Amino acid sequence: MSAPHRLVIVGNGMAGARLAENVISRADGRPFDIVMFGEEPGGTYNRILLPGVLAGTHAGPDIVSNPVEWYAANGVVLHSGARVGQIDPAKRVVVDTRGVSVRFDSLVLATGSRPVVPPIKGLVRADGSLVPGAFVFRTVEDCAQMAVAASEAGRAVVIGGGLLGLEAGRGLLSHGLDVTVVHLGAHLMETQLDRSAGKILQRQIEAMGIRVFTSSSTTKVHAEKRVRGIEFGDGTRLDCDLVVIAAGVRPNTELARACGLRVAQGIVVDDNLECPGAPGIYAIGDCAEHRGVAYGLVAPAWEQAAVLADRLTGSRRDATYSGSRLATKLKVAGVDVAVMGDRDPSDDDEVVTYSEPSRGIYSRLLVRNDRIAGAILIGAPSVVPLVVQRFLDRSPAPAQRSDLLFPPTGDGPALPVDQIPDTARICDCNAVSKAQIVETVLNGARSLRAVCEQTRAGTGCGSCRPEVQRIVDVVCRDMGSTPAAGRAGTAEHVTAFTGEDHAQA
Repeated sequence: MSAPHRLVIVGNGMAGARLAENVISRADGRPFDIVMFGEEPGGTYNRILLPGVLAGTHAGPDIVSNPVEWYAANGVVLHSGARVGQIDPAKRVVVDTRGVSVRFDSLVLATGSRPVVPPIKGLVRADGSLVPGAFVFRTVEDCAQMAVAASEAGRAVVIGGGLLGLEAGRGLLSHGLDVTVVHLGAHLMETQLDRSAGKILQRQIEAMGIRVFTSSSTTKVHAEKRVRGIEFGDGTRLDCDLVVIAAGVRPNTELARACGLRVAQGIVVDDNLECPGAPGIYAIGDCAEHRGVAYGLVAPAWEQAAVLADRLTGSRRDATYSGSRLATKLKVAGVDVAVMGDRDPSDDDEVVTYSEPSRGIYSRLLVRNDRIAGAILIGAPSVVPLVVQRFLDRSPAPAQRSDLLFPPTGDGPALPVDQIPDTARICDCNAVSKAQIVETVLNGARSLRAVCEQTRAGTGCGSCRPEVQRIVDVVCRDMGSTPAAGRAGTAEHVTAFTGEDHAQA
């Protein structure tokens, strides 16, 4: 019998853990010896749900996806709370900062990303730590510390008006704080939204009680024993006793760079997810850059994990990754938002727009060569499934473009389950179709929990769970069966991004 293939995964976040799960499920008798290194203590948790932890709608244990016991039960050696400090590609060895040395046959870097801390005067102490009362929003421990600080604070400032900054603002608001979001850009979430959408989102955020300052540069943090306020570029001051930095993230590439791997924005990989010039060394997730793109999103990270697991196990040796076509549905501080494809039109694109700012509704489609090339949808959840489906399957847009923005169901009840196409993607994070959910129920799964466990629907951002539950209920009813217990409510504070404004993949 051949010796086990030693697979070392550096990073125990959502991408690294998903790769381990996929390799185990696909190994089919081929012996694998999996060793993982994770900087944070404990197992893997769903970082997408951190805003819920901050807001108090989720407890830390609620978002754990793979507890420590899972690793031992599946034959995975986990070095928890351990950081790899050195890689020797020639000797095929990794060494952590405690001196633990592990040989590898294949090495996967899933090192994720780290928060960007802007060069704001007074924010960072001489030892590199943030001044008391200032936080980044990245880990469960960050959430715990922020919650404690919020209980002793009255006014909070969030620096950054991207997705994570808005979620942090919503979470702090739930603690009873006076919250202000300060954003350098001209409008909120400018990476994903156009100006009109950003302004409508701002109205919705302000209606919740959060103040928003855009086109505002924070140049100084005033602190004595702790934070006392911030100062803008024009010299004006805003008093506060808690500051949260949510100014984006950067791929963690230092380890790769130090061992001579090619690094640009992220760790460069080819269509095999392999690092050029380094056979047997791969990168996936937030840290990886493929064809010039570092996605920083959950769905691409999991697509990459699936492709790489196919290749490593031999279950599909010709599997390659050609990039991801993204359609992301999320809640931004409770507001329904969907973004897909291109944001900016080219010269020959049709732009179809409908806007009702007073109701928080904004719909914008880019039609290119009679196909949906991009869309921004705010406050129009009944429109999203049809537009997403057209975008993903590249089917022609209707001649009457407005039919996409004003389907027969309008803003009324959701489309009946029997009218949803079997190919419709219900879970974007894991690319789970309606047909897969129906088949799982027909094969014996009678609860939301069982269906989610078997298909992985709802295990990413969680925003699809109500729709999955609806399908389960209808199929069970048609079978003359009663849905089993195990329902799950909507997760108000969830997102599908893990990148620039994100929770790590």
